[in-house]
Amino acid sequence: MASSICISRQPIVPPAATPFHPKSAPLFRSFYFRNASSGAVGICCSLRRPEYIPNHIPDSKYVRIFDTTLRDGEQSPGATMTTKEKLDIARQLARLGVDIIEAGFPASSDADFAAVTLIAREVGNADADHVPVICGLSRCNKTDIEKAWEAVKYAKKPRIHTFIATSEIHMKYKLKMTPEQVIDKAKSMVAYARSLGCDDVEFSPEDAGRSEREFLYRILEEVIKAGATTLNIPDTVGYTLPNEFGQLIADIKANTRGIDNVIISTHCQNDLGLSTANTLAGAHAGARQLEVTINGIGERAGNASLEEVVMALKCRGEQLLDGLYTGINTQHIIMASKMVEEYSGLRVQPHKAIVGANAFAHESGIHQDGMLKNKNTYEIIAPEDIGLLRSNESGIVLGKLSGRHALKAKMLELGYDIDGKELDDLFARFKAVAGNKKIITDDDLIALVSDEVFQPQVVWKLEDVQVTCGTLGLSTATVKLSGADGKKHIACSVGTGPVDAAYKAVDLIVKIPVTLVEYSMNAVTEGIDAIASTRVLIRGEDSITSTQSPTGETVKRTFSGTGAAMDIVISSVRAYVSALNKMLGYQRRLEAEDPKESLMKMMTLFSRASHAANASTSSGHAALTFCVITKLVTRSETLEQ
Repeated sequence: MASSICISRQPIVPPAATPFHPKSAPLFRSFYFRNASSGAVGICCSLRRPEYIPNHIPDSKYVRIFDTTLRDGEQSPGATMTTKEKLDIARQLARLGVDIIEAGFPASSDADFAAVTLIAREVGNADADHVPVICGLSRCNKTDIEKAWEAVKYAKKPRIHTFIATSEIHMKYKLKMTPEQVIDKAKSMVAYARSLGCDDVEFSPEDAGRSEREFLYRILEEVIKAGATTLNIPDTVGYTLPNEFGQLIADIKANTRGIDNVIISTHCQNDLGLSTANTLAGAHAGARQLEVTINGIGERAGNASLEEVVMALKCRGEQLLDGLYTGINTQHIIMASKMVEEYSGLRVQPHKAIVGANAFAHESGIHQDGMLKNKNTYEIIAPEDIGLLRSNESGIVLGKLSGRHALKAKMLELGYDIDGKELDDLFARFKAVAGNKKIITDDDLIALVSDEVFQPQVVWKLEDVQVTCGTLGLSTATVKLSGADGKKHIACSVGTGPVDAAYKAVDLIVKIPVTLVEYSMNAVTEGIDAIASTRVLIRGEDSITSTQSPTGETVKRTFSGTGAAMDIVISSVRAYVSALNKMLGYQRRLEAEDPKESLMKMMTLFSRASHAANASTSSGHAALTFCVITKLVTRSETLEQ
């Protein structure tokens, strides 16, 4: 899908919150995207912003937005994304106008390293008027820092973000280090990151919200001397209240020597539901970088939500926050939200601020009356400001007689520029539904697009499914899948119900043992003929693992899948196959590294080592080197076979 519009604004200081509204809007129920989708490489974000200097912002009112959706957000259970999905989201974040993209934790896995590297090469070097900083996370050790630098160094503006815990409980029980050891480690690793050639280094004292103040001032002062350009102050467990967190930022600003030469940042978790409030309090107290995620996803209860923080600054920044503003093009918010929701599999709650389904819905008679008279009575934000279009204002009504052109025009209106095979597949699904349902709503179309377009690379494709169930005997299912080679596979199974039987039949074909961790279903619209949308979460028995950044703990990855159909069993099987495709695609990508390429890298290293040693070592070393390389060649040939 390609970008279909480019919004151009120039708010050096954000305008007063005076939303624009169309003249007529008789209903107040549903809104969908009108802005661009994710596929285009060219990114247009013409909001003016100050020149990027790592440790200084020329305009004291400008607030940098640091998005960690692809790092902290992906650590949410079941939020594993493919490399392509991460790249799509990174492009959308650049189009949205975020200043820094934390693309991942390169040392956590080979797949994460590859994804961060790709984002640095592609998004970090885009031919655009705004190119974001590409950041990689690392713990305070040389291996992590080297991995992070190797991944992000291809970007025009690379950054290493390194962290170590500073609260007493973390130092005593997790790190088992003294405060002095922690300080020495922090300053030496920041200096090491700078020594690699990285001029933009961010340091985070993990669990700063519960750290002793004087110790915090000391360690921050030392990392500033070592070359840190941004100091991030995380409320890692979401413990502080807004007045406490604002005071923490103010105290750090007042008591840390050298603080004027760096940027203060915030990273607030949502364990008490205060992440957005704490982030805004930090900004008001002097922080000029705010770390956030799309839809607020993240570990445990999540992070501060980008859309909430940005819209709060846009609405109230001029009046109550000393004129603070961002470079975010808010009309791309909804597309970013939907993309993250679909790719991560983490559904947005209906009453979620800004991007929830009910955020601009008005059902109360009193509210509807006020809205009809003046929309400002009950809307402080215009839906158009975040890229929403009131669905009832469209003149296109789709039915079973509608053609491809009408469907394409409607999807463009909803924000999807779909063509080619994607349009053909979507049209086939649309006609199947239209033949069984009188009214095709925008919700139905969104569900079908999610099921056809926002799907992982096909390893297995569902062809047919037939079930028999009831009270008179065991449920049975017959499933036909086609593989990537086009070959058809059929299996039958019994189960405790039709979905269980169908899943077991799929397992007989795929032959990959998995555990179903989570299963949920909901009706897309009201009525007995509604499309069913299913989400599943699976984990392989020989599961892929990754390293969690805060703890260093190795965890088993889970994979989500979604499906949509008017038949609940078909919807369920589609979701299951989608999750399997994501997991299998992830595994194949990890196994796809060319053995010869790995060998060449090792031979180069051996060659350098041998060349350096030849002048002063005996022929025995050369013989040893030859022996090792011979074994590597043998191993490479074995792998190829």
